[in-house]
Amino acid sequence: MASITPDTANELKATIDSYISKPNGIPGMVCSFINKDGDTVFEYAAGKRGIGSAEPMTTDTIFWIASCTKLITAVAAMQLVEQHKVDLDNGQQTEDILHELKSIKVIEEMADGKLRLVDKKRQITLRMLLSHTAGFSYSFHSLKLKKWFEPIGIMEDCTVAEDIFGQPLVNQPGEKWEYGVNMDWVGRLVERVSGLTLDEYFHEHIFKPLNMSSPCFFPQADQKKKLAFLHQRNSDGIIAARENGHLLHRPLSSSTPKQAKGIPQSGGAGLFSVVSDYCEIIATILNYGKHPKTGWQLLKEATLKEMFTNQVPQFPDFARNLKPTVKPSFINSASEIYPQAQNPPQGWGLSFFTLLHPGPTGRSANTVFWTGLANLVWWADVENGIGGIMASQILPFGDSDFFNCHAEVEAQLYAALPKISIIASVETTREDK
Repeated sequence: MASITPDTANELKATIDSYISKPNGIPGMVCSFINKDGDTVFEYAAGKRGIGSAEPMTTDTIFWIASCTKLITAVAAMQLVEQHKVDLDNGQQTEDILHELKSIKVIEEMADGKLRLVDKKRQITLRMLLSHTAGFSYSFHSLKLKKWFEPIGIMEDCTVAEDIFGQPLVNQPGEKWEYGVNMDWVGRLVERVSGLTLDEYFHEHIFKPLNMSSPCFFPQADQKKKLAFLHQRNSDGIIAARENGHLLHRPLSSSTPKQAKGIPQSGGAGLFSVVSDYCEIIATILNYGKHPKTGWQLLKEATLKEMFTNQVPQFPDFARNLKPTVKPSFINSASEIYPQAQNPPQGWGLSFFTLLHPGPTGRSANTVFWTGLANLVWWADVENGIGGIMASQILPFGDSDFFNCHAEVEAQLYAALPKISIIASVETTREDK
């Protein structure tokens, strides 16, 4: 069982505190690490709930978890796959359910720089959506998409249905990995197949069985009192509470079911949660689909192995040589997502990054992870039986203080762990792609 000593816990706290206390440091952070037996290995809250707030950050603070939502949406979709209600590779079925995809077009840039819409060459499958190869993007990632919607633009808060589901493709389906609104489409598929809203489905089939009480799309009054402030760091490194308020103002300001009805429940970035609740999902992943405490079989082991399997072996450098950011207030430019010495091939599973080789902090090969726009990161290392989440609420994504802190803390954690072996192994590559 992965565990740490009190001395190691104090070292981790000291590292986190150093990033909180520095000038223009991280305003507040919560970390929660868990092992495959469902036992909390380390949990710590540091700093304030927000700049200007007298209230300390606590372990029951509510965070907007942004793209950490994607994992939960993927779990929901794969439950439906297990039940034979949907198929990963049946494009006709996917487009019958998501009928809007039948007529969707692809933005093509011509030699003179002008843009036009062309027909897509093939149908979009659920596997493409889960692996971000369907052709969608985000307007803050894609200059082509940003230009297409000028001068009106797109709302970036994932709460306007037209701006999520009205986007054309930027690539032909299956021809490139590009991060985008794919998981919002998967969330819509879950709703249409199940006959439930995404919130209803999540609570009935994921949250309640795993004893997760806090995750929601529309925080109630008592949860809003515990909400972490969303901050903005400017180009000079100065950090402050975001001037325009929270990015997800619409769901946060809705107080009745009627007000919430017109706001999409974003399967890509819409959830709010206490950090420790998210660890219940991670513990279930570490235990091959069965929650170690409740015994609930969230997913079959074979299903989870398929999710871990690299879906994009044809794109071993998909996360490298990235283009400069289109919107610096949202995302800092970076040349690659996850630097590794000697640039080994990297993989993407069904909704998350999967390591094909060990990581620099101590992660084993087959570790899966992903992030959230407001500078959050979760990971699950099955081989070492450890995972967790570190959460802040800062824009733009790629905050150097947050990710440096995360790297230091994770390296300290792995250095202190006893080396354990998990008998079951996880396949790393789909050979039939």
